[in-house]
Amino acid sequence: MLINSANLDALRVGFSTAFQAGLTQAPSQWSKIATRFTSTTASNKYGWLGDVPGMRKWIGPRHVHGLNQYDYSIENEPYEETIGVDRDNVEDDNLGIYAPRFSAMGRAVASSKDTLIFGLLKAGFSTPCYDGQFFFDTDHPVLDKDGSPGSVANTDGGAGAGWYLIDSKMPILPLILQIRKEAQFVSKDQPTDDNVFMEKRFLYGADGRWAAGFGFWQWTWGSKQTLNKANYRNAREALMSMKGDYGRPFGIMPDLLVVPPSLEGEALEIINAERDAAGATNVYKGTAELLVVPWLA
Repeated sequence: MLINSANLDALRVGFSTAFQAGLTQAPSQWSKIATRFTSTTASNKYGWLGDVPGMRKWIGPRHVHGLNQYDYSIENEPYEETIGVDRDNVEDDNLGIYAPRFSAMGRAVASSKDTLIFGLLKAGFSTPCYDGQFFFDTDHPVLDKDGSPGSVANTDGGAGAGWYLIDSKMPILPLILQIRKEAQFVSKDQPTDDNVFMEKRFLYGADGRWAAGFGFWQWTWGSKQTLNKANYRNAREALMSMKGDYGRPFGIMPDLLVVPPSLEGEALEIINAERDAAGATNVYKGTAELLVVPWLA
């Protein structure tokens, strides 16, 4: 192949097409547990997470919900993936090896958000959220009915593989995916570019900016206890009984059970089986959708 503008343009379009195909074909699960927010700055503050609105009897002046109760911000981070194409392979029309690589690059870019979101979920037992407590904690601060300080748990601890029960119907999900710039296909493939002149390599890649953070811990229960019917029942009851400030119930109805591959069998027994191990009717059959997440392995 002659190295000229027309052929380089065609080559770039072909690589970009393969990249886009991989980008759209990649399986994605992050949207089940995370809400997407668009960012227009280097970071965004989410102080409003500390004030969950709710109707109250109107006595005296209105109670105005503020947006700065907590100083919780999520800072965008840059991500990139780059492939070098040897100029000799272009001249020799030896390009068949590259299309699958660009498709794989597209899949890798798409799955990076799943890696980020589920990695953060997994780290929730030891990573603070907006209230300064670990996302999964036994003493998230709330106000009791009389306005005195109290606390609420959204975990029962444990030391095994983590599993998670979530109310996925809430308008804002437990995690946040903040997008500053979606991944864009870019290139440095002009014969006069330094990488071509000095190293005889055409460079193609993708880069973007995004970040992940914690949203409302109230909508999810994280556990490292054995995944069995008793602990599943405990998680459901705890979430459905969850209350906010002044003892106000949230009305949570968990409907999504998220597990790593190692707990798929146990989860299927709880969610799908007609009867339990003792032969009794499985009253928890169909109480939640099962989401088996390879990113949690």
